[in-house]
Amino acid sequence: MSQHVFKRAGFLAATVGFAGLLGAGAASAHVTANVYGPQPTKGGYAAIVFRVPSEEKDPVTTTKVAVDFKADYGIGSVRTKPVPGWTAQVTKSKLPAPITKDNGTQITEAVTAVTWTAQPGSELKATDYQEFSVSFGPLPTNVDQVEFPAHQTYSDGKVVDWNQPTPAGGEEPEHPAPAVKLAAKAAEGDAHNMSADTASTTGEHTEAAAATSDNTARWLGGAGLLVGAIGLGVGAGATIRARKATAKSGGNS
Repeated sequence: MSQHVFKRAGFLAATVGFAGLLGAGAASAHVTANVYGPQPTKGGYAAIVFRVPSEEKDPVTTTKVAVDFKADYGIGSVRTKPVPGWTAQVTKSKLPAPITKDNGTQITEAVTAVTWTAQPGSELKATDYQEFSVSFGPLPTNVDQVEFPAHQTYSDGKVVDWNQPTPAGGEEPEHPAPAVKLAAKAAEGDAHNMSADTASTTGEHTEAAAATSDNTARWLGGAGLLVGAIGLGVGAGATIRARKATAKSGGNS
């Protein structure tokens, strides 16, 4: 392949990569809900991070971020991770009717919002972003994803609502609501299969380790025999030379 083709391919790759970076920047320029770890499962607990960029121009800053939790989800508890320079407030509301969870627990009061407010000097500047971590549950079992409409307040009084659901077609709206997909709840049989798979994998590793140990032992044994044979050869040679020297010495005397 000619050098010209390589240069052309490199230029194309760089162009595609640059376009991807631009696309990632455009896609991340709104409040998002991110999962850094295992995907939350239906009926379980979730640990997610709300990433909030500040989009207004200087000197306008982000002063407050509020995230709504739908009452229908029946989220009974929320824990927030401390963010230096920001205070968090969890709002609970009484439900019109209790929600019964899979474990039989009845939720009569659910979390409906979490609000983070910046202390003076900690506001998000135009080039800043901040991450707000929360853990909560139990999650609902009757939905495939949970949405968290967010409201971003700026120092000039402007409020931007990130509350538009993404349609089934996948085309992102102008102000999409942060959302997290939920994995199916693991069945008991699946858990047994996972245990079996783990045991099988462990057995394979054990057999491999045993085979390696056996091969090593055989190699060391072979090396020992070789060294022993060399030692015997050297000893026999020395004995023959000694006998010849003794016979020669006796003949000259």
